[in-house]
Amino acid sequence: MLKRTIVLGAVAAILLLAAIQLAPYGRDHYNPPVTGEPAWKGAQTRALTVRACFDCHSNETVWPWYSNVAPVSWLVQRDVQEGRDELNFSQWDAGQEGDHAAETVTDGSMPPRIYLLTHPAARLSDAERQVLAQGLAETLGDYLGEGDKDKGKERDR
Repeated sequence: MLKRTIVLGAVAAILLLAAIQLAPYGRDHYNPPVTGEPAWKGAQTRALTVRACFDCHSNETVWPWYSNVAPVSWLVQRDVQEGRDELNFSQWDAGQEGDHAAETVTDGSMPPRIYLLTHPAARLSDAERQVLAQGLAETLGDYLGEGDKDKGKERDR
């Protein structure tokens, strides 16, 4: 009886997984053209940004194999759409600001931990995180946060 229940459950799970593959959402892997980039304040800033941010915050997303398998594809599609809507390094206009990009790198909220599980190259050392945050602040006209502003004032004295 237990064996039959397990087999039926497994068959149902496989059928459900196969059925959700038919959902049209999650496979729109379109990378729009790059229309502009920030005037990067150094090659290292751009390289670190490409490594840690571009998959969600640019039109140069590299779509991994699992981005074609529902329900993971739904999450990846949503994350890329939201990332591009929030900040898109590939559709940059002169005078645009960075929407607190440096601050999110400094406080560790970007790149998100779940992203780092499948993108180990995006993991930043503390030194790289500091260099990226400073470079983004200089490039994007962003700021590093209140505490970091005060530190800068103390250094200037």
